[in-house]
Amino acid sequence: MLDTQEPPVVPTGERRRGLAGFLFSGEGWPYLLLPFIPIALALEFAGGGPALIFATSTIGVIPTAALMGRATEELADRAGPGIGGLLNVTFGNLPELLIAFFALREGLHEVVKASIIGSVLGNVLLVLGGAMLVGGLRRERQSFNRRAARSQATMLILASAALVMPAVWELVEGGGLPPPGAELVNFETPVEELSLIVAIVLLLAYAAGLWFSLISHRDLFNPPSEMEDVGTEPWSIRRSVIVLAIAGIAVGAMSEILVGSIAETAESVGLTEFFIGAVIVAIVGNAAEHWVAVYVAAKDKMDLSINIAVGSAAQVALFVGPLLVVISFFVGPQPLPLVFNGFELGAILLAVIIASHITGQGESTWFEGLMLLAVYVVLAAGFLFA
Repeated sequence: MLDTQEPPVVPTGERRRGLAGFLFSGEGWPYLLLPFIPIALALEFAGGGPALIFATSTIGVIPTAALMGRATEELADRAGPGIGGLLNVTFGNLPELLIAFFALREGLHEVVKASIIGSVLGNVLLVLGGAMLVGGLRRERQSFNRRAARSQATMLILASAALVMPAVWELVEGGGLPPPGAELVNFETPVEELSLIVAIVLLLAYAAGLWFSLISHRDLFNPPSEMEDVGTEPWSIRRSVIVLAIAGIAVGAMSEILVGSIAETAESVGLTEFFIGAVIVAIVGNAAEHWVAVYVAAKDKMDLSINIAVGSAAQVALFVGPLLVVISFFVGPQPLPLVFNGFELGAILLAVIIASHITGQGESTWFEGLMLLAVYVVLAAGFLFA
């Protein structure tokens, strides 16, 4: 027999108040920026000003980051913070990878390298600092798995050591480091071949790291303490994956528009392409994990937050940067050598040392987060005047 009972009717006013409350809450505010996606597309097709196109396409990435963050949290609640963090940095780095790919195709090599370094700095200083600050405001201190965090930080240190080696070769045997204002520098063949060797080694190390975190030492990266607190209306795995895929496609469109306007925007607003790549593009390209790391830290899920922030930085150094080097042998005007300028070298060495020290303690306070943010602001100021 069919059930003819009608479902309860929710008054329109309550539904509106509920929707408005969600959109202006900590979870829902990014969706208010959804209109910037069609606005950016319209400006691109209509031939609008480059600075306006750059700004709207940059903002258009934010709501897709929020969708990625929600889907990642749903998956992490089922699989644990380790695998959830891995899924987040995989999809979270997709915007950055797409932005760098389009820049690589346009021959903006120094912008690509600046975005790689800027991404590492953004994650271990800006994101980690923001997460510790927000998460610690209402708590005396927050604890996290020190062994898992130290493992991520160690991978980041080893990857950074390999990344700086081509620059050391260029200082000793080549013509010196590139200036911060450069766009495309012609390097000698040996440093390009050395960069390719470094890239292959780092990709192999990244594959080994996946085996370590997901297979051989899964328990280390999936502590049971954060595998609870499932929402009242959880998303299915299928829904979460579909949302991640749709958000990735939207980010791809925004990335191509963004890259196409970088050069003219830099000239029109008086900023260098180096600063845009190291700060603006790096923040936008990592907007997904930026949002999620701070959001889950506010919910006292510091293991997941640390995995996202430090794990994403390690993935950029071990996977994104090396993969771009390999791709550059097939895309763009010439191969991409991993020869960073002096500002980039100094900044990444300072950042990985700080990250290693902070994560080795196994606990954090809001003041440590504030100090990380202060260091990031100082480095960004140095990039601005470079």
